[in-house]
Amino acid sequence: MTSAATVDDPFVHPALFYRGEQQYVAGTVPFILDGLAAGEPVAVAAPPARLETIKGALGDDARAVRFVDMTQAGRNPGRIIPGVLRSFADAQRPGRVRIIGEPIWAGRTELEYPACVQHEALINMAFAGRDVTILCPYDADGLDERVLADALATHPVIVEESRETVSTAYDPDKAVARYNTALPTPPGAAAYAFAAPELPDVRHFAVEQGERLGLTAIRLQDLALAVAELTTNSVIHGAGRGTLRIWDEGGQVVCEVHDSGRLTDPLAGRRPPPPHRPGGRGLMLVHHLSDLVRVHTGTDGTTIRFYLPAS
Repeated sequence: MTSAATVDDPFVHPALFYRGEQQYVAGTVPFILDGLAAGEPVAVAAPPARLETIKGALGDDARAVRFVDMTQAGRNPGRIIPGVLRSFADAQRPGRVRIIGEPIWAGRTELEYPACVQHEALINMAFAGRDVTILCPYDADGLDERVLADALATHPVIVEESRETVSTAYDPDKAVARYNTALPTPPGAAAYAFAAPELPDVRHFAVEQGERLGLTAIRLQDLALAVAELTTNSVIHGAGRGTLRIWDEGGQVVCEVHDSGRLTDPLAGRRPPPPHRPGGRGLMLVHHLSDLVRVHTGTDGTTIRFYLPAS
């Protein structure tokens, strides 16, 4: 990943700092109309209230735009690149595509926020060289200064009151690294150490614990699938063994798998593999099934933690 905007890169990734509905409309609607006038496919992924604002301002032109509720499709920030941005852009080739993506809004939790920043930083790597423009709105009144500072690090260009400026703080590599923080495990978590012979047993253990912690039948299936993918990855890529831990945290069931492997691809689980290539979909499946995924990788190995609602 480059830490500086590439002048000849066709990918464009500005952040829109807006204050109030009038500035929001002024920053998004002309962007959409310009795209439609140029024959470019346009998608808008934002919280429901923002979608309604844009639809109302567009009038009949809204019928030509794809709208996505980001609070659902992007509840887990790790799903946004493959499930929202890439799924739309990849279906429109060839030609330029325009997308409005608003992944951070007032109400995002402190638990979710690091994954949101890493998502914004990784967009630059995921779309490098692509004929895509992704405009990311930020509510400058509703979000704190830390969020706006992080936006400067993850976007090469900032738009504010119709003025574009180059972000001198742009450094997506540093943003990803800053939020690659250790994930402490509570002392009461149930744990199971495993190697290849224990793969069936560790999955049964996770399901038993999930049932004890209140997961519904459908969510137990999600837990079983996610655990199967992560524990198998540990055996194949993590020196043949790992440790699973599971616990309850504020109405969510949290499960993590730690092994001694080092995750070197920051887009792992976010870059859809080519259709003809077998495998490579395990972590992406975990992102798809979970409300949130957090990852920490360092000298002592890699921890992948995922969250499921208990009811």
